Amino acid sequence: MGKKRTREVQDDPTVDKMDEDDSSSDEDMDIVNVDFELFNYDSQIDFHGIKTLLRQLFDSDAQLFDLSALSDMIIEQNTIGSTCKVDDKANDAYAFLTVLNIQEHRDKKPVIKDLISYLSQKAKQTDDAKLASTVPELLASDKAVVGLVLAERLLNMPAEVIPPMWSMMIDEIEAAVEDKEPYEFTHYLVVSRTYVEVASALDDERKIKKARESSPQLQYFHPEDEEMRKYALASGAYGFTKENEAVADSKRAFQELGVKPQGFMMLIEASKFERAVKAVGEYVGSAA
Repeated sequence: MGKKRTREVQDDPTVDKMDEDDSSSDEDMDIVNVDFELFNYDSQIDFHGIKTLLRQLFDSDAQLFDLSALSDMIIEQNTIGSTCKVDDKANDAYAFLTVLNIQEHRDKKPVIKDLISYLSQKAKQTDDAKLASTVPELLASDKAVVGLVLAERLLNMPAEVIPPMWSMMIDEIEAAVEDKEPYEFTHYLVVSRTYVEVASALDDERKIKKARESSPQLQYFHPEDEEMRKYALASGAYGFTKENEAVADSKRAFQELGVKPQGFMMLIEASKFERAVKAVGEYVGSAA
């Protein structure tokens, strides 16, 4: 597949000219050209990269799932969704996107059964009553067809590379439906991550007290989620089951800086999904 996105990354051009002259008048601006390319999944290349991103997506609860089996499912379904890489197909994915048919796989794949149980439970823990009642019902239904959307990217990935992945997946789903493949969904359940700011181990007592007294405001690791949420039938954040257990140094660093990751899900009706994807593209473009 050819190049789908080229992004030029450079120093902040909004620096005041006077400050720039005072600080580094003879320094040239560094420019790095990065070619982001979209690829179909490749079983010979993508297993470890997808598994790593799934571990990031599910955070401390990743240990609850057979991520190897889930990675294999995603890769085997190589006509739907894509990876985003830099320079060459042989590299690990910087981002991925896919959709899995819950009803098609729930009696065949134990990892899907585990995800159904987990997401049904977590929906009930959110503050959205509609999400709490609707998600468990739809995931257990024989009449609804729910597409489980999994997407994740490295934290330093620019949001601008994401809309083409979503648009391409819409096209792939339409083609699959024309070919009588099982992708004619009634709903999409998008799983993502958010965070709230909490008292930091680096703050003084006054700031810690203020943080504890104020209501934490939901923040988005993926800025496009805030726009997509507007098209959701229901949505909500939830705490991770294993968040209080021992964590890796990278996650401990988040905690010390006052960042508490949370899971997040959005339930979108199929009739509104394409509009949501289009809105994401417009939102990310206008924010760039």
